[in-house]
Amino acid sequence: MIGDPPSVGALAAKPRWLALLHQGENWLLVTVLGAMLLLPVSEVLRRMGWPIGIRGADDFLRHLTLVAGMLGGVIAARENRLLALSSLPQFLTGWKKRAAAKISGIFSALVTICLAVAAAQFVISEQGAGTTLAYGVPTWWLQASLPVGFGLIVLRLLWHSAETWWGRAMGVVVAAAACWLVLHPPLAPAKLVIPAMVMLVIATVCGAPIFVTLGGAAAILFWGRGAPLASLEVDHYDQVTNPILAMVPLFTLAGYFLAESGASKRLVRVFMAWFGHIRGGPAIVTALVCAFFTTFTGGSGVTILALGGMLLPVLLTANFSERNALGLLTGAGSLGILFPPCLPLILYALIAQVPVREMFLGGILPGLVMVLLVIAWGVRMGKVDELDRRRFDFREGRAAIWDAKWELLLPVVAFGTFFSRFALPTEAAAVTALYALFTQTVVHRDLKPIRDVPRVMAECGLLVGGILLILGTAMGLTNFLITEHAPEKLVDWATATIHSRWIFLLGLNVILILVGGLIEIYAAIVVMVPLLVPVGLAFGLDPVHLGIIFLANMELGYLAPPIGLNLLLASYRFNKPIVEVMRAVIPMLLVQFVGVLLITYLPWLTTWLPSLFK
Repeated sequence: MIGDPPSVGALAAKPRWLALLHQGENWLLVTVLGAMLLLPVSEVLRRMGWPIGIRGADDFLRHLTLVAGMLGGVIAARENRLLALSSLPQFLTGWKKRAAAKISGIFSALVTICLAVAAAQFVISEQGAGTTLAYGVPTWWLQASLPVGFGLIVLRLLWHSAETWWGRAMGVVVAAAACWLVLHPPLAPAKLVIPAMVMLVIATVCGAPIFVTLGGAAAILFWGRGAPLASLEVDHYDQVTNPILAMVPLFTLAGYFLAESGASKRLVRVFMAWFGHIRGGPAIVTALVCAFFTTFTGGSGVTILALGGMLLPVLLTANFSERNALGLLTGAGSLGILFPPCLPLILYALIAQVPVREMFLGGILPGLVMVLLVIAWGVRMGKVDELDRRRFDFREGRAAIWDAKWELLLPVVAFGTFFSRFALPTEAAAVTALYALFTQTVVHRDLKPIRDVPRVMAECGLLVGGILLILGTAMGLTNFLITEHAPEKLVDWATATIHSRWIFLLGLNVILILVGGLIEIYAAIVVMVPLLVPVGLAFGLDPVHLGIIFLANMELGYLAPPIGLNLLLASYRFNKPIVEVMRAVIPMLLVQFVGVLLITYLPWLTTWLPSLFK
């Protein structure tokens, strides 16, 4: 998903019935997210002695995460905003663009049909098992969101595969014919695995969503082995209903409430008041504000798109060259990935099976190293002009802090709740999101409860849906690799080939930077971490240290030419040619690479804080 997206549902004029359908989907997603917000908070209050709460709240929350993920995926497909690996379609025009849309849309529909069928088989088996949640609610009622969601995604993939009814009808025919070939292959499926994989790669290059690439690879491999596809959806269900994963939509929701309100202006005012008077002050402001927002929104995309237009004039006014300003904003967009409670930290902890608390603590010092290096570069690039330098105004600094006190307290609320004995991790995430909602709607009144809050929640759900689709479908591929003993084989090869831990770390950095520049971070976490953790253990690496190395390299990969995500976003946001952005970001690339090396070869930066709290 590249670019500055429109509001959910705010596309071209639609027929009334279609507009009502879309509005209903949005409100259903908002309702589910609202329930996810209130359930954990009610559990905290119940634990404190309040006579509220419901039985089985944890089970309901896990399954609502599944429902929210599928609803968000359906809406993302409706808006044609599913996360994709390839940026090629953006550079195509005319018949080439239409051909790429047809190829990616039809093949994506075929893969999604397979996933829908597998999901239906899974739900039927669960229905027969007769399991229930609290109050006698059949579990399969909520599990049914899997086949229903995939079915709706199929329809929308085919809709976007062409611009005319004739083209869409042809897409349906081709997809149906491909399904028939899957069910009645002309050759043994094992002999068709490689051709099918080649087609999957072509579809991916043409713009197929990431979940199609990962789920399609798993489906093809299982199909070639003659294994039942229903196991793919067992993995999907187990992954998305993991209790920890509910933190993802909740923390993301907190970040979206900030990003869509006036919080960014208040925070910029604070940092400008306290740092704007020193050399390179605007660079310090840029690094700190971007790190703050990325920490809570979970990705650099929202940060660059939301803050870029505000911070670029600040840097230019401070006499930064346009190239340096562009490079700084592009590089600072990914700062914050290592700070808790950023989503990649949570996902790595989930996949690597390490405590989230340790990942949160382990990321603090490395995150500070990356921020300080960027600040140091910005200060060095700052112009020394005593006539233009601002004087520090204590009254303005105090007033700015008072105006932004509620936003500045957000990390205190998040960490205080998370590390307290009164709340579980998901409950801490819910308290943080509810705090952000309260401050932006009631205290500052930047967001109107009826007009703005549902829109923001729907936007958040759309992003979360895309992420959870990736996580769920990728687990099938991950489990296939584990079944084939890929981690063990990789360990054997690495230990036999590489005899130095330091050489291994250097090679790991190079590979991960390349991966970070080519593969979306959430997909990389799910697919690569199960392979890398055993290898890291073989070389004596702490799993938390390995995780911070992994995420720091992914952060650097956002800047890696030619298709690093931040490069594309900055090119779009500032209307600059991609080559110009690439040249501008080279200093930031080098600065952050130094940070990655420090994080890699000084493990105490990562392990010291977690060791204090064991």
